[in-house]
Amino acid sequence: MHAIQEMRLPIDGEFILDSGAGFYANSGQDPGCGAGLTVRFKDSESLRWFNPALWQAAASSDDLQSGNFLFSVHEESVPCRHDDVIFKTRSSFRVDTSSSHSIVNVKSVSVLGKTFGSQAEFSQYLRSRSGQLQFHGTSAVTVGEPGCSDPSGCDCGNSENHQLICSFVKCPSVSCARPLLPVGHCCDVCGAIVSIQYTSGFNLQSYRQRIHHLFLVLPKYKSIKLGMSKVFKSQRFMFIPFDTSPEIQVVILDGEGESQSESLAWDIVKDARAQSSHLGITAADFQTSSGNSGGESGNNAGMVVGVVLGVLIMITLVLVLGLLVRKGVVRLPPLPSLSRLRRSSVVGELGGPLDQGYDNPMFNKPTMLPDVPSLYGGEITNSICLKQTGVHFVNPVYDEHESDFTA
Repeated sequence: MHAIQEMRLPIDGEFILDSGAGFYANSGQDPGCGAGLTVRFKDSESLRWFNPALWQAAASSDDLQSGNFLFSVHEESVPCRHDDVIFKTRSSFRVDTSSSHSIVNVKSVSVLGKTFGSQAEFSQYLRSRSGQLQFHGTSAVTVGEPGCSDPSGCDCGNSENHQLICSFVKCPSVSCARPLLPVGHCCDVCGAIVSIQYTSGFNLQSYRQRIHHLFLVLPKYKSIKLGMSKVFKSQRFMFIPFDTSPEIQVVILDGEGESQSESLAWDIVKDARAQSSHLGITAADFQTSSGNSGGESGNNAGMVVGVVLGVLIMITLVLVLGLLVRKGVVRLPPLPSLSRLRRSSVVGELGGPLDQGYDNPMFNKPTMLPDVPSLYGGEITNSICLKQTGVHFVNPVYDEHESDFTA
């Protein structure tokens, strides 16, 4: 029982009380309550579904009950499409689900101790008085997504709402030499990122437990924050992105005043390389905010291979193009002839001086005309004339109707 002197209620709202609980108004002072306090409820309108600070994630229900929470990048701090969403049993809430999409997909939602895994049943609850008060916004929460059936993990599915999620995050300042930006995170971090390529035999949950039991239980790594998930990274060819490929991203953050992330990254990579066949791992490397890397030789080799492949492809394209031109399948655009270029340079501007170039013994020397009287008899004045298309030349060696051209 709760004794109160006064209560000011909003226009719309509800109390959720435990079984047998209640309250009563008492105008006088209750000796059993002491001096009393003024209590103010929090502003429930400010609670947003896509605010990662409002959620706590765990690998199992037991971990959730015991407080063994997971650290993850910001996108995965918000419920993913394969997750079970649990609101505390003895709590009241009101959450705004608005986003850029009309639907928010999850596996199931638990409210007041009841779990909804069927969309029909959950839709009925959302139409109830409590459901309307608890969930509001432009996006509808839908349940019924299947759980993640891929042992190597599943993509969270929150990348489309990355900007919305990051709008609630205030990034702290970093002081490391080369801050890192993990995939799915909103802020640059100081620490290390381990990248793992895997085969079909890799199991993300088992590997997460392995890393915890081998390394995170050690006293020197006690303050480390480690998040592990499957992400899709862009593949590049000659610095041009062309595809994405899945890999396991392990984000390692140092505790305050600590610098053990690089040491832990080395331990993880060495263990992955030593036990690769048993773990289903094909490659592992890392980068740190100090600038060190655990896979530089592999990266350089990959760059060399990329350059060599690029050169080979260019040579192949040139050879194929040459073959197609030779077969007549492809025609190259005609290049301007040398005589056309020479003529256009000779003409210059109309009315300007005419550059004669070199002497033509058949055309420029009058003394040669008597030797070919039939070609020049009475037609010297027509050898150069102006037309609408430009300057017209007549070659005296050929018939005018067969070989004259314009420039």
